Amino acid sequence: MATSPPIQRVGRCRFVIPRDAQRGMRVPCYIFAGEDFLEDIKGTKALEQAINVAHLPGIVMASIAMPDIHEGYGFPIGGVAACDLDEGVISPGGVGYDINCGVRLCRSDLTLDEVKPRIKEITDAIFQMVPSGVGKEGKLSLSRSETDELLVKGARWALEKGYGWPEDIERCEEGGALAGANPSAVSRKAYERGKGQVGTLGSGNHFIEVGYVEEVYDEKTAKAFGLFKNQIVFWVHSGSRGFGHQVCQDNLDVMRKTTEKYGIKLPDRQLDCAPFKSPEGQAYFGAMAAAANYAWANRQVLLHLVREAVSRVFGSSAEALGMKLVYDVAHNIAKIEEHEVEGQKKKLVVHRKGATRAFPAGHPALPAIYRESGQPVLVPGDMGRASYVLVGTSEAMRDSFGSACHGAGRALSRQQAKRTMSAEELLNELSSRGVYVRSATVKGLIEEAPQAYKDVDDVVEATVAAGLARKVVKTRPLGVVKG
Repeated sequence: MATSPPIQRVGRCRFVIPRDAQRGMRVPCYIFAGEDFLEDIKGTKALEQAINVAHLPGIVMASIAMPDIHEGYGFPIGGVAACDLDEGVISPGGVGYDINCGVRLCRSDLTLDEVKPRIKEITDAIFQMVPSGVGKEGKLSLSRSETDELLVKGARWALEKGYGWPEDIERCEEGGALAGANPSAVSRKAYERGKGQVGTLGSGNHFIEVGYVEEVYDEKTAKAFGLFKNQIVFWVHSGSRGFGHQVCQDNLDVMRKTTEKYGIKLPDRQLDCAPFKSPEGQAYFGAMAAAANYAWANRQVLLHLVREAVSRVFGSSAEALGMKLVYDVAHNIAKIEEHEVEGQKKKLVVHRKGATRAFPAGHPALPAIYRESGQPVLVPGDMGRASYVLVGTSEAMRDSFGSACHGAGRALSRQQAKRTMSAEELLNELSSRGVYVRSATVKGLIEEAPQAYKDVDDVVEATVAAGLARKVVKTRPLGVVKG
C-alpha cells in the first residue's frame, strides 16, 4: 500500500477507515488497536488486507481488525468479517490453512510450590507422551469409516474412544463439533494426510504449556472458571494438522474458478470466494466444518495425553489432581451465527481468522456453567512472557460480532526471527526467565522466540480498552513443549 488511507479515531483504541476511502469498499473497516500499534501497521500489507476484505459481496457492518492483526493469506490474521447468508460469500482466505487452529485451557488443583521443583520432569513427560513436529504421526491410524465418524462427531468421537471426560464436551465451543460437516466433500488426499495425525501437536506456533496463574483481576469470574492465584494450568494449542491444510488448498483451487463464474470482483485473488449458498460455497463449508471437527478431536486426544503424563509424574489420577477443562475455543473458523445488524437479527456466516469468539453472559450459545459469567476467552502469548484468560462482553456482540483477539500476534516473520539469536542464546534467555522448553526442532524453536511476537500485555490492554473483553487472570509459563 503506497499511502495510508484516512483513519478516524472514534473511541479509545477504536478507529475507522470510512467506506469511501477506497473504491469498491462495501463497508467501513473497524480497527481495534492502541495508538502505537496503529502507527506500526499504517502502510502495511495487513492493513491493506483488512481494507480488501471490505470488498466482499454481502459483507455486513464492517471489516474488523483485532489488536493482534498481522499479514495473512487473503484476510489478515486478526481479521473478522460476517456475510449475509443469502447475498454473501464464504472465503477460504477468511479461515486460513490451519482450520480450527485453537486453544484449550485445563486447570488443576496443583500449585506453583508443588510443580516448580518438578517442572523439567513434567515437561519431559509431556514431550515424550505427545508426538510433535512437522508431519509427525501419532498412535492412532484411522480407517476411512472411522475418520468419517470423527469428522462429524469431533471431540465426542475422541470421548467415545476413551479420551477424556463427558464434561469436556460442554466446555468446548460448539460442544466440540460444528454442525454441517460433510465428509463426502473432503478429498482423498486430505484423508491420507490426516490418517495418522489425530493426537499430534504439529509444528509452527503449536505448543503445550505448563503455567501458573500469576494475577487474578476478577475474583468472581475466576472462581466461575475454576481459577485461583498460583494455580497450575495447562494450555494446549493445535489445529487440524495436514488434514485441514489440504482441505483449504483443495477449496482454494476451486474458488479460483468460482470468483469468475459468479462475476465477483475482488482487489486480491487470495480472497477468492463463492456465494455461501452456491454448490461450491456449501461444499467448502461442509469440508471446513469436517476439518474443524478433526481439530476438536485432535485437541481432545492431546488433553488426554497431557492428563496421562501429569498423572504418571505425580502418581495420582487426573481426576484427583483436578485437571478439568476450562474451555476450548477456535480461532480460525467460519460459523453460522445470529447477530443484530442495523436493528434486525440476521443469520450470518462469521469468518474469524486469528480471532476468538467472545460471547457475553446470558448468551444462549454458552453452556449452562458459563451462562451467568460469560464465555472464557483464551489468549495465549509467547513462551517467554504471559497468557491471559478474558471474558466476553455485550460490547463485543454489538461491535465485533462477539469477537476478541486470539494471541500476541507476530511482530517478525519466521525468517526474521531466525536472524535474531541462536538456539543456545534463546534457551539461555528462557531459562533466565524460569522457563524450561522441549522442542522437536531447533529451527522451529527459534521461529517462535518471544521477540517474534508482539507483547501480549499490549494486545490485551487494547482489547480491554476497546470493550471487547474483560481481564480475568494472567498466567506465566514454566514449561513449554513446542512442535
